[in-house]
Amino acid sequence: MNFAAQFIYANYAGDGSPRRVGFNDSENDPFWQSEEQRLGPTKQGCSTSSKSTCNKDAPVCNGVAGWRPTLIHPERLKDFGIEEEECLNGEVKTFETKVVGSPEIQLMDPPKTNKKRGSERKAVPPPKPEYLRFEDISAAAFKIQSAMQKTPCTYSRLSKQYGMEIFLKKELLHYTGSVKERGVLYLLTSLNQEQQKKGVIVAKDCSFSMAVAHHAVELRIPVFVIMPASCAQPHLRVYRDYGAMVISYGSTARDSLNHARHLAKENGYLCLEEDDSVVYLAGLGTVGMEIYEQVPKLDAVIVPTGGQCSLLVSTAAAIKHLNSRITVIGVEPEGFPLLLQSLKTGSPVASELYNVPNRKLYGDLFEHSLGTHTFQLATKYVDKVVTVREEDSLVAMLRFQEFERSTVDTEGAMGLAAILAGQLPELKGKRVAVVVSSANMELDLIRQCVDRALVLDDRVSKFTVQLGDFPGDMAKLLDMLAREDIKLLDICHRRHSDKGNLFKAQVECVVETRDKTQSTQLRRILSERYPTLHWLDR
Repeated sequence: MNFAAQFIYANYAGDGSPRRVGFNDSENDPFWQSEEQRLGPTKQGCSTSSKSTCNKDAPVCNGVAGWRPTLIHPERLKDFGIEEEECLNGEVKTFETKVVGSPEIQLMDPPKTNKKRGSERKAVPPPKPEYLRFEDISAAAFKIQSAMQKTPCTYSRLSKQYGMEIFLKKELLHYTGSVKERGVLYLLTSLNQEQQKKGVIVAKDCSFSMAVAHHAVELRIPVFVIMPASCAQPHLRVYRDYGAMVISYGSTARDSLNHARHLAKENGYLCLEEDDSVVYLAGLGTVGMEIYEQVPKLDAVIVPTGGQCSLLVSTAAAIKHLNSRITVIGVEPEGFPLLLQSLKTGSPVASELYNVPNRKLYGDLFEHSLGTHTFQLATKYVDKVVTVREEDSLVAMLRFQEFERSTVDTEGAMGLAAILAGQLPELKGKRVAVVVSSANMELDLIRQCVDRALVLDDRVSKFTVQLGDFPGDMAKLLDMLAREDIKLLDICHRRHSDKGNLFKAQVECVVETRDKTQSTQLRRILSERYPTLHWLDR
């Protein structure tokens, strides 16, 4: 990092920044359990006086595998209505309480002041709104560089296929599989010492909450995760493995969120939600700085977007400051063009106007509406916004698995989907960086997406033919498929399906081909040989 970044960090971060080794008076903090309570009695051969690696204040590195015990003292759980015997080994009960809001306070009109001729006071202008600057991004990059890995931006083998030099910024390689770790880490380190010792709460099952749980535990910040009873158990297990205290409450996400806000207000905890604050955006903007350093002579950057567009606008702010000639393009789902419509109308459009196309596929892209701050940044820095279909995103996920040996989710594949769908013909022959933002998707959903993508890519097809009721007709069909090197996935033989043709049998086949060329050739050969051929729609 250059001298300018160090100078900016010294002026903006101050000397009171938190350290990852914990607080100086952690032994007197009733929140944390003592080392003996967490790890049990000291084992033989590991005395506290020996100069070994048995140091409870040692920093926790990013990427440590394995389960981490919850460091929360049971005494502090009474703030949440949980007794010590009700929470053992990470097991928590489900609580149902009714949260009653405080009565609204009616404010009186301010008293009228008599203006004197000789002593008229000038009106004090309102404070200017906080606005993201490149100095904020530089300070964030300097502060998180020791704890946040610098993800690679590698040349893709898909470049020759689409006629441009494609570089993939692989943000999916973070510990939680999401780029949001950057903003979360800078946000947590920017909290004051008192708030860090008190703790934070998250109440949404998303990549943001996972990043908070992971980095808060590494920073020795108490973190509580409040989730509804309908939350998937594998997700809850992930939060527990990170070391967070998971509490199940309510039946819907709104119930758990309202309960988290109530607890934060009553007990002094900080309820963290993804927003467009300068601190969070500055952490995300470090992606743009790294891309500019890693890819020389860059022509364009493609960034997935949705909801608040935090990653897009922060990356664009960094890129445009370093080189204003670089084109910044945002990509969002076709069924949820929130930013595109907002730019057309000239003001942020509410997300309630659109129906979420598929919440399972797009995850937390639609959790929040477009904020005023992010809209202003998008208007100033973003050059173009395009939309992609769900089908194109699924095929892009397939391309990542085949050519990049990477499994990404729909959000992470949207940048490549825009190139694949031909939405950006002006980028032919240019150097383009594509941000692969995340890879958080359940295994069964990944399998379904791959199966659907093979069908959309004309790699898996289904057809029906009518064969004569004579020995050898089925063998001739299978022999023809074998000669064409076609992989047979499934076959169904119905002899009595059609009452009108007593001497005919209907055969339904599911086959897999190498590419579209082989699929086209198979269709031609089958249509010439079997007049009753019928291809089933995708």
